[in-house]
Amino acid sequence: MDTPQTAAFPWLTVLILVPLVAAIILAAVKPLHRQAKTYGVVVSVLVLAGAIIAFVSEFDTATAGTVQLAETYSWIPSIGVSLAWGVNGMGAVMIGLAVVLVPLVILTADSDRFLRPHEEQSGRRDAGYVAWVLALEAVMIAIFAAQDVFLFYVLFEAMLIPVYFLIGSYGGPKRKAAALKFLLYSLAGGLVMLVGVVAAYVSGPGGPEGFLIANLAGSVDGSQTAQMLMFLSFFIAFAVKAPMFPVHTWLPDATEEAPAGTSALLVGVLDKVGTYGMIALCLPLFPGAAQDAAPVIMILALISIIWGGFMAIASKDLMRLIAFTSVSHFGFMVMGIFSGSETAMTGAILYMVAHGVGTAALFLIVGYLAKRGGSQMVTDYGGWQRVTPLLAGGFLIAGLATLSLPGLSGFVPEFMVLAGTFEVSKLIAGISVIGVILAALYILLPYQRVFTGPRPAIEVKDLGVSEKTVTGVLVALMLALGFVPGPIIEIVEPVAEQSAVIVADNAFATSALTEGNLK
Repeated sequence: MDTPQTAAFPWLTVLILVPLVAAIILAAVKPLHRQAKTYGVVVSVLVLAGAIIAFVSEFDTATAGTVQLAETYSWIPSIGVSLAWGVNGMGAVMIGLAVVLVPLVILTADSDRFLRPHEEQSGRRDAGYVAWVLALEAVMIAIFAAQDVFLFYVLFEAMLIPVYFLIGSYGGPKRKAAALKFLLYSLAGGLVMLVGVVAAYVSGPGGPEGFLIANLAGSVDGSQTAQMLMFLSFFIAFAVKAPMFPVHTWLPDATEEAPAGTSALLVGVLDKVGTYGMIALCLPLFPGAAQDAAPVIMILALISIIWGGFMAIASKDLMRLIAFTSVSHFGFMVMGIFSGSETAMTGAILYMVAHGVGTAALFLIVGYLAKRGGSQMVTDYGGWQRVTPLLAGGFLIAGLATLSLPGLSGFVPEFMVLAGTFEVSKLIAGISVIGVILAALYILLPYQRVFTGPRPAIEVKDLGVSEKTVTGVLVALMLALGFVPGPIIEIVEPVAEQSAVIVADNAFATSALTEGNLK
């Protein structure tokens, strides 16, 4: 593995500390509470600007497969744990996704019907919400930059705290139950991963930097059974987070009750920790087990694609509907990751970014709709295109992006995943196309029921200035990823090349399943 390139300036540490410190200040300084939204937007825009400067000035796209902007600080030297930061191409684009979405979420926080139930308390509630979002931003940047397995695990668990409070304190009527279910599922997955973290360290090279991913990659010893058990301990945790069938059931409940902005960050960014972890940890640490498990995982991914699609069609709550569409989309990502095809792997990483933009747009726009209509249920609407044409147009564009219409963000990554998988297994790729067909149904049918038909007897305003700004930025990103995906592909392709080869030798093409009738 290439030697990490040390940063000339501690950019990643700064990007992590700025929103974290800002969150603490906002929570502690009461005079800021009434200006919480403005404060949050300013801080998050500064973080975005810092990320742009860091990646433009120091990140070399020609060596995007190498860890760059590296920083290492001693933390628990007795067991070889360090605060090790660094990013390759995949980490860079995921941090980019996070820092772009956070200011958009904060900018339209007051467009969520759950965030201002008592106007006289709005200052305090806004401050708490914005503070937790900024804290979450710090954790998101940190987890995509972590280069120490133990540090990654700590952050994997730490990210539960802000999400739990964002759902449990600011969500809908059943918010406490939804937050608890999210917490229990995630904690269970994390505890399973902890067993694998300890086992990997014990079986690895040890030494003063014994938890560094670069040191553990390909060097974790043990029998084939032990390797598989360690791999599964990581994979199960990431499958819960991704979310994959059958450990996905926490997600619809969480998104149904969470504020729209929280759902946008949870599904748009944080759930990508699952697929990111599969690529960044599962494959390099346990290559043999990853090869052996790939056929079964691809079948689970295929089930996720189809199950998520049918459940989305059956959903009457728009937030639950979007959650189930994401179960289907994550199935495509995981299928691409474990196919052993470089094309599919590149598509899967690009899919992570495209899905983050399109799904965040859907959650936020449905939040705007629910704020005006007081409901998330499809059956409570009809004809709203005649009342709120901009809102309807935003929903349609975001929906078309998620169903992979050519020219929008979802098309290129989904095409790459399907094309790469087809090289490995024609049958698996062919069956997965059912998910594409289902996508047209679960997007276009709700659009028809909510936005078309006779004009309803209501008077509500269309999108406001901040809502237009956020929707416009997200639409622009969807178009950019649709028409000009090349720059992102160039950044993530070296990572995809390194990762795909790990499972290529024993994916479907050479598995016992394929030797039956799967190809």
